[in-house]
Amino acid sequence: MFVVMVVEDDPHARKLICAVLERGGYSALPACDGQEALDLLDCKHVDLMIVDLMMPRMGGYELVKTLRDAGYDLPILIATAREALEDKCHGLRLGADDYMVKPLSEEELLLRVAALLRRAKIATERKITVGSTTLDYDAFTVTEGDTVHSLPQKEFLLLFTLLSYPDKIFTRRRIMDELWDMASETDERTVDVHINRLRDRFRASKDFEIVTIRGLGYKAVKRA
Repeated sequence: MFVVMVVEDDPHARKLICAVLERGGYSALPACDGQEALDLLDCKHVDLMIVDLMMPRMGGYELVKTLRDAGYDLPILIATAREALEDKCHGLRLGADDYMVKPLSEEELLLRVAALLRRAKIATERKITVGSTTLDYDAFTVTEGDTVHSLPQKEFLLLFTLLSYPDKIFTRRRIMDELWDMASETDERTVDVHINRLRDRFRASKDFEIVTIRGLGYKAVKRA
């Protein structure tokens, strides 16, 4: 079970977020400020952190910077009432992976947590092998036998995401949230364009195919 630390000084908000996470299948670890979060990290494993900005002793910005300076690469989601663009940009520049403005939508929170954990898993694994096909995350290449395909970044990440979870349906919106910046003006039709390019490139693959689930999205299916 994934462990999500909730760093929030408001006890009611902290309890609510922890309850939402636990209903979503996660183990929630509460911390009242940045300093307690650091103390807990010394003795607890944490897969992802949700961080408020305005807290006593150590606020969210300082916590994010301290973690990144120390080499911690766990996903960090800032959840705050501060909605100004400069606040969001500052948090992301310091090393946060995502930013949500309170009040939080429970459904969106769980979707973003799931997306961040998937990205972290993909970045950690670095390679996927499906039959005789190997995807190399560091080189953005797909190798089929003796043939090596060098893919544009977005196309590679899209294929890597689908093949990381074969038979799992990804909606266009979820793909957008995982592979494009939240502030991007790109629309969901871009996903269809990238899917069609991947299909054209790997139409003859003996190892996998990309299937359209009408009205829902796409999934990768391994061929027998």
